[in-house]
Amino acid sequence: MRLTLSDFDYDLPEEAIAQAPAEPRDSSRLMVIDPYEKRVEHRIFRDIVHELEPDDVLVVNDTRVSALRVYGTKATGGRVELLLMQNIGDSAFEALVSPGRRLQPGAVIRIGGGRAIVEDVKPDGRRIVRFDDATPWREALAQLGETPLPPYIHDRTADPDRYQTVYSAIPGSSAAPTAGLHFTEEVLERIREKGVRIARVTLDVSLDTFRPIRSEDPADHKMHGERWTVSEEAAETINDCKGSVIAVGTTSVRTLESAAVDTRRVAAGSGVTTLFITPGYEFQAVDGLITNFHMPRTTMLLLVAALCGREMLMASYETALSEGYRFLSFGDSMFIKPRRTHEKR
Repeated sequence: MRLTLSDFDYDLPEEAIAQAPAEPRDSSRLMVIDPYEKRVEHRIFRDIVHELEPDDVLVVNDTRVSALRVYGTKATGGRVELLLMQNIGDSAFEALVSPGRRLQPGAVIRIGGGRAIVEDVKPDGRRIVRFDDATPWREALAQLGETPLPPYIHDRTADPDRYQTVYSAIPGSSAAPTAGLHFTEEVLERIREKGVRIARVTLDVSLDTFRPIRSEDPADHKMHGERWTVSEEAAETINDCKGSVIAVGTTSVRTLESAAVDTRRVAAGSGVTTLFITPGYEFQAVDGLITNFHMPRTTMLLLVAALCGREMLMASYETALSEGYRFLSFGDSMFIKPRRTHEKR
């Protein structure tokens, strides 16, 4: 039977959406799903160490949120919000501007004591804005720029570093790979001591990752491209894995599957992926997954369903809601266990 988007819908109450991260990071709850034994267990995230086995490889996305939200005024005095998504050279940025309909090329936006000029409007509505030469824009952004938390997080007082993973290193993302927010340096060290190797890949998370699916048939949905990189060192670690490859987050999954060249083998390199993983997809590189609880009718939810099965996933979400799990970016975590009976290499 062909699945439709309605098969991935559920009622997410406002009170189930986490407004602040757990303190400490590793004290969030962890739902452990064994899709092969059809079993669900409840843990604390720091228990993830006991769920991994020696010779496993844990793959993390080391991207860092570098987008900034700033506020300015139009020539008419109206307030403007800019999400500076990517620095594309010198003082120019690709940006989302709201409200932006009347901000055509040549429009001036005053930010702090300086100004930015709209240079171009892309077909999807994004703007190219450039700070003029007289504007000390680096200083202005350091003073006025805010980390762009997701719109469903209404408490804006959180420490911006709590929306970064402890291993974030490579600037380029507009949103955090939130499955990694639960890790602490201590947990990572305990994982290494157990004999689990950690590989770092990079995928620049764009806001398109969270773009809702508009069509009832998921096959009609088109993903926007996101840039990924797998280093020679990461590829060697993954290809030498004698246990299971465990991805941290859907962004790591998409990176690994985009770099896959054979069963449980990836090639070093970089590119732009538009891979949309839905139930029925045959995974090549990924055996297990650590992920958060996602919004209904989203690409992330379909990806997770592809790994553990739709019925198992939706039943576990129902359990999570009844057990008081916290959802979305600052919420709790889920571990989809790999099949441990695969042939070790």
